[in-house]
Amino acid sequence: MQEIVSLNNRISQVIDNIKKVMIGKENVIVLSLTALLAEGHVLIEDVPGVGKTMLVRSLAKSLDCDFTRIQFTPDLLPSDVTGVSIYNPKEMAFEFRQGPIFGNVVLADEINRTSPKTQSALLEGMEEKSITTDGKTTALKRPFFVMATQNPIEYEGTYPLPEAQLDRFLLKINMGYPTMEEELEMLARTSQNHPIDTLDSVMTIDELLRTQEEVKAVYIDETVQQYIVNLIRESRKHPSIYLGVSPRGSIALMKAAKAYAYIKGRDFVLPDDVKYLAPFVMAHRIILHSEATYEGLTQLQVIEALIEDTYIPIRKEL
Repeated sequence: MQEIVSLNNRISQVIDNIKKVMIGKENVIVLSLTALLAEGHVLIEDVPGVGKTMLVRSLAKSLDCDFTRIQFTPDLLPSDVTGVSIYNPKEMAFEFRQGPIFGNVVLADEINRTSPKTQSALLEGMEEKSITTDGKTTALKRPFFVMATQNPIEYEGTYPLPEAQLDRFLLKINMGYPTMEEELEMLARTSQNHPIDTLDSVMTIDELLRTQEEVKAVYIDETVQQYIVNLIRESRKHPSIYLGVSPRGSIALMKAAKAYAYIKGRDFVLPDDVKYLAPFVMAHRIILHSEATYEGLTQLQVIEALIEDTYIPIRKEL
């Protein structure tokens, strides 16, 4: 598939471009692009100051996308996200003023610092790619990609995201602290000017939309689909899990695996693609039993153990 290889080279250029700003975070960059190409969304959870916002800005600049930012605060209203109708006395009619959700790459910064009511303002847009206000539905721009950041729930002034909101995120990832060498390089690069200020775009929106369409054509064998379903169904009967992964999670894992294979230059999905992505797709979609939580188990630990115990089907040749 020559066209896939060609566009894959462009994706590699995007990764290299973002690495000019993000040092030592190639896995996070690849995961973010995986979600974007799969037409999903990303939730990044980590402490302040590790580069979450810079990643989103670098991605938007590299793709020449319209970047908007929503700074979530306790007093933020749903209309501050979606937009509001304002009366125009000259025209004697109400005019809709679009909110920051009408962008290509939307940064939902510190999303868990606002109330669940305002968090839910993102739900329709993330799932339906449209916004309904005053009974009128308006389509969002394409591509539409939400990268939300949140502080760990132990931090003061945070609200846990509702399960319905979490389920809308294709992937949940962590940034992590840099190594000593990476942090030293970071200081050297930013001693005079920040590299984000001179970052150029290396891919157009039209090319990105073509890439998203070609990701859908990536082949996934029946045995790999069976592996995905096995993983999801195991989460629903695992003794440590109270609420397992929804059918939306099955679709999300399949889409993510196809996008990841595409980024790696393949037109087919391997079981290893699914195995690698499963923790990022599944962990935030489950609820543990109180006994498991009391024992100190985390969602990620339970999912990783589940993956190791799940058999990978093998195609039987005739």
